[in-house]
Amino acid sequence: MTSERTGAALASLKGVRKRYGTTTALDGMDLEVHPGELLAVLGPNGAGKTTAIGLMLGLQAPDAGEVTLFGRSPHDLAARRGVGVMMQEVALPDALRVRDLINQARAYYPAPLSLAETVETAGIGKILDRPYVKLSGGQKRQAQFALAVCGRPQLLFLDEPTTGLDVTARETMWRTVQRLVKGGVSIVLTTHYIEEAEALADRVVVMAKGRRIAEGTVSDIRSLVSRKRIACATAVELAAIEAWPEVTAAVREGSQTTVTTADAEVVVRRLLAADPHLSDLEVRRAGLTEAFAELTQEPPVPEIIQEDAA
Repeated sequence: MTSERTGAALASLKGVRKRYGTTTALDGMDLEVHPGELLAVLGPNGAGKTTAIGLMLGLQAPDAGEVTLFGRSPHDLAARRGVGVMMQEVALPDALRVRDLINQARAYYPAPLSLAETVETAGIGKILDRPYVKLSGGQKRQAQFALAVCGRPQLLFLDEPTTGLDVTARETMWRTVQRLVKGGVSIVLTTHYIEEAEALADRVVVMAKGRRIAEGTVSDIRSLVSRKRIACATAVELAAIEAWPEVTAAVREGSQTTVTTADAEVVVRRLLAADPHLSDLEVRRAGLTEAFAELTQEPPVPEIIQEDAA
């Protein structure tokens, strides 16, 4: 599957291999970032996502294969100035105010956003004059996002950008990311919130064991798997449904029961036979979370919302 985006790749890995001792992080990896897209890179822990991004940023060197950034070496200064980065692990000077951190970062770029534009884009007006050390975890992520966008990047790498944000702050960042893409910024997003990729991505690459195992739109990825979701109101005991061999997972919230299965027809017949009064029946293709789980053979992980002050 390929993206419909056109134009030379802004960043690419071609046949890249990378090992750490006896551990293979990337095994012949091919990956391209196209102009004007939001590319979500998904994979279980150890899939090689962070290594792939580190190579594109020039933070590491491949053992084999080719890495380019804007058609140049990732170590080329002109190429690096076209990039903004928000990594998951960040160490910044604690004593500096957010304002000072932004001005310091802006100085590295030839045509950065103004301080006011950066504040408006990242929505950080309330924390601008606070020392970084005094910020909550969620506020630190917002400040880091401001540092990533202040240089007016053509290509933006966001590594787990909304970890630690509360629901409101996450949705605000989603809207900002969507505006940036509409404005022509290309974005590479890694996230463990699968619904984040589902909401934002133009294209999804799924990685496992250092390889690309699937690529396409969210709909493309969904179509690769056989799982479906059955939603209904039923009196059948949840434990009984979970015990059926065709059922992958079953949850109940209030009167609503949701069943994930690869054999929807059989499960629907079982439900109707067990409960003639079953109602509100709906069958639909499983979402990206189930597709990811099936492709990578990883169990879906329930999302935990961090209620950190933003």
